Amino acid sequence: MKPGLPQFVSEDLNLFQRMGLALAAGGLTVLTLTPFSWLIAVPVAFSVLFIVLRNISTSRAFLVGWAFGLGQFGIGISWIAESFYVDAERFGALAIPAVAGLSAGLAIFPGMAAMLFAAIMQRRAVGGIAAGLLFATCWVATEWLRGHVLTGFPWNLAAYALVDYAALRQPAAWVGSYGLGFLTVFIGILPGVLTVAAPKRRAPVLVLFAVAVAGFWVGGALRSGQDVPPTDVALRIVQGNVPQVEKWVPGSRQRTLEKYLGLSAQPGRFDLLLWPETAFPGFLDEDAAARARISAALPDGRILLTGAPDRVEGDGGTRYFNTVQAYDGSGEVLTGYAKHHLVPFGEYVPLKGWLPIERLTEGLGDFTPGPGPRTLAIPGAPLVAVAICYEIIFPGHVVDDLFRPDWIFNATNDAWFGTSIGPEQHLASARMRAVEEGLPVVRAANTGISAIIDANGNVVARLDTGETGTIDAGLPGARTPTPYARFGDWTLLVLVFGCWVFGWLASLLGRDPDARHFGTEVS
Repeated sequence: MKPGLPQFVSEDLNLFQRMGLALAAGGLTVLTLTPFSWLIAVPVAFSVLFIVLRNISTSRAFLVGWAFGLGQFGIGISWIAESFYVDAERFGALAIPAVAGLSAGLAIFPGMAAMLFAAIMQRRAVGGIAAGLLFATCWVATEWLRGHVLTGFPWNLAAYALVDYAALRQPAAWVGSYGLGFLTVFIGILPGVLTVAAPKRRAPVLVLFAVAVAGFWVGGALRSGQDVPPTDVALRIVQGNVPQVEKWVPGSRQRTLEKYLGLSAQPGRFDLLLWPETAFPGFLDEDAAARARISAALPDGRILLTGAPDRVEGDGGTRYFNTVQAYDGSGEVLTGYAKHHLVPFGEYVPLKGWLPIERLTEGLGDFTPGPGPRTLAIPGAPLVAVAICYEIIFPGHVVDDLFRPDWIFNATNDAWFGTSIGPEQHLASARMRAVEEGLPVVRAANTGISAIIDANGNVVARLDTGETGTIDAGLPGARTPTPYARFGDWTLLVLVFGCWVFGWLASLLGRDPDARHFGTEVS
């Protein structure tokens, strides 16, 4: 063991000990996320992973990184099991195997990051700040891949540890959530770099850590402190709180409609009435009686945006869509949006015909994806982008780049996940999209969490999970387009390149003597 190092970073640790430490560190990352938001857990978790990857072969590094990912996802997305118990008789037995299998698959990405880090370290040993930059670069590269490969699943990105800290989340406006994740991981592992650094090299690391944290905080505070004038548009969000087990029961459609109409008719003024995903459990555009009742509940000039399934008959048969539709007092569909990023196994079965697996959702056939992000023009209201449920988790893929909206409507149904931490994590994604795009996000959720989020990511109003009621509030204003809204993930490349240029310039002051601590395999 190197002099001055604590026992847990001993180079004599075997593979299983390293994997055990990585597994625990990965599980700890869940505490960095909402609803916990323990910021101190960020440097602890990532520094442990950084340290246990020292002096290890690429194959073993993959296993250590995979163990970290198994802890990260095994706990972080365990709430997915709730959806299997909605119809426990058919799917309950699959809950644990499904979560375990998905977690093991997603853990491949941290495993790839660790393997890539170890491979580069073996060929060009570096230490200190350069090693930290390398680790953060490998991490963000595979996190970006996780958000894009096989339709992507960018859930619980590293940046979301900062979502509850107004100043710290603001850099996402410039570099997006992937770029903010790069900064989060790099700053987070500096304590680990400090732990393994030679004594005379610790002062520069301490200075960099202090400067980076202070710069983060000051820059974000300046942005979050800027006022954004509100609009004069009054919103009413309705959270019907209809249990998922009741939603599609035959005969329940009228009870559900009655509930939404009753809540919508409460005293108060609104310009836009917002109902959640599939608030109407049927084909609303085909139900004249239901549309007539809705029309009667809409004061003159008022607009309803509601989730509802839709279907189109064609030569190839019936195609089904998950949509948000706009109605006015005439009872006719004004415009609509069809969800384009569908949930695997929830809205369609990948490799259907090869996999003997049913969809978890009731009725209909597989849904058809819509054409992509779209901005809707609604009479008397600001231009709106629509993201249905799962779609809000994808950085840079919510807004039509050619026709910028003034706000984002996120219609969702998180009833599948009960009172777990899943809806809180989903809300965190919506808050980060608000910061990235500089646009307010308005969420209407069946069982919660419904919320109004301003363009800085602040939650202005919310209805928690399991509550029945409405939110009456004004629509926050939009900011000017952010750098991330203009350039997308190109800003990530600029950030990483800039950090490496800084690291190269720093290396000109002399080769880091800590480099000898990296790149030599330990059996």
